[in-house]
Amino acid sequence: MVLIPLLQRCIQLLSLPVYLLSYLGLWDPLCKKIFPYVMAKCSTIYNRKLFQQKKDLFSNLGEFAGPSRELRLLEIGTGSGANFQFYPPGCWVTCTDPNPNFERFLLKSISDSPHLHFERFLVASGEDLRPVADDSMDVVVCTLVLCSVRSIEQVLREVLRVLRLGGALYFLEHVAADHSSWGYFWQQIYNPTWRYLGDGCCLTRETWKDLEKAGFSELKLRHIHAPLSWNPTRPHIIGYAVK
Repeated sequence: MVLIPLLQRCIQLLSLPVYLLSYLGLWDPLCKKIFPYVMAKCSTIYNRKLFQQKKDLFSNLGEFAGPSRELRLLEIGTGSGANFQFYPPGCWVTCTDPNPNFERFLLKSISDSPHLHFERFLVASGEDLRPVADDSMDVVVCTLVLCSVRSIEQVLREVLRVLRLGGALYFLEHVAADHSSWGYFWQQIYNPTWRYLGDGCCLTRETWKDLEKAGFSELKLRHIHAPLSWNPTRPHIIGYAVK
């Protein structure tokens, strides 16, 4: 369809300063500094609009506690710590994020979460979690992260490595809309520029397909439309997968 690349070019033209900064090698370091500030604000709005969905999603976290009855949880792409309020009291949390500029916001969330025990913050991508031992986690949490990683397949391999047998991956991710919908039409138009503005975020990923073929023993997954203002990010998947 000729219309899609034409409209993509129009969006790119409107965003010309971003592309120019990227060409000069200045956009990525600038984005890495600005992005945590933007996400800290957006996460507050996102949590308010999807509060019930998150509350329901994490309501059974305690069922995956190990033999000691202590729940050990690893969060990939912790960001500003927007999920902490949904974790059960006494949970031991290891935080990871590839962007060290989130640490300032993360420390604020940690101080606001006395019901949790925090083990450490690792500057690490989801594709490379080598500091985390094999079979050491009861739960891995990944929300609004798989849209921007380089390789979903590699992230899921790492998740399966660090999870103990019977442990679970909890996920909440925006995904591609149905290909026959207007939502997908606009996702395709915005996606090239959105990846620059969203620090690598992709609007058209069919993440559920990666979860289905990753090798989990059980997958509970639902497609939902999140009550968000911007239509291209409304299609979501939510659920958990058991190793």
